[in-house]
Amino acid sequence: MSDLAEFAKLTAALKPWTHQLVFVGGWAHRLYRQHPLADPPAYMPLATRDADVAFADSAQLTGSIERALIQAGFTEELMGEHRPPVSHYTLGGEDAGFYAEFLTPLRGPATRRDGGADATVETAGITAQKLRHLELLFRSPWSVTVPAEPSIDTNTPAEIRIPNPVTFIIQKVLIRKSRRLDKRAQDVLYIHDTLELFGSQLPVLADLWVNDVSLALSDDLRSDVAGGVREMFSTVTETLRAAARIPPDRSLSPERMQAFCEQAIGEVLLRRSA
Repeated sequence: MSDLAEFAKLTAALKPWTHQLVFVGGWAHRLYRQHPLADPPAYMPLATRDADVAFADSAQLTGSIERALIQAGFTEELMGEHRPPVSHYTLGGEDAGFYAEFLTPLRGPATRRDGGADATVETAGITAQKLRHLELLFRSPWSVTVPAEPSIDTNTPAEIRIPNPVTFIIQKVLIRKSRRLDKRAQDVLYIHDTLELFGSQLPVLADLWVNDVSLALSDDLRSDVAGGVREMFSTVTETLRAAARIPPDRSLSPERMQAFCEQAIGEVLLRRSA
């Protein structure tokens, strides 16, 4: 089964809840190519074997997502030392198979009153990991269609929600300090490729930033975004060099990546409302 077929199998199982879910992370980036504003390049999107599925902390998820996934052929694995532990749902082998995990926003302190980490929450039979700044990805999400796959039981293309490109980029800037070097490099490549994918639509992204996304941020967060962009793209860094080495099917120059990202993000974030 191809990874797209596996993802389609996941979205089919989650169909009763898709109006409450946003598919984030690497699969969101991959599915941007399905959006009518995208100008897909010749190179392949970054591959990822995990699907990150997010729901708002205010979401009222009814029924059992766990049961729906198990009935669709997924196997539940409990991961980590948190209580409750994070649940992964896998297809295929443990080391190379496709898997889904669930995420929800972390608001307020990262510790509970009893001193334990406020890192997970259980709902609808699944356990989600709490992450900082995830709520931003629910701001004005876009809809895309996952193509029908003949290898699964449904032949109806699924419409799902993904973050709009501005929130996708801004959230990665905001979480930069909590990421390992390899993850920071991956995030930089995602930002570069997203800007390239929508390079002809930068005025649209700028309007989205000015009239929508920026309004959801406090003054401190807007300042952090500006500082983060300078940290990440004002000069060629080791993170940019590591990002340029990631794609196996193309040769990237960290200098060109830096110059392109600095200019493109500037066109989006420095736009002023009329």
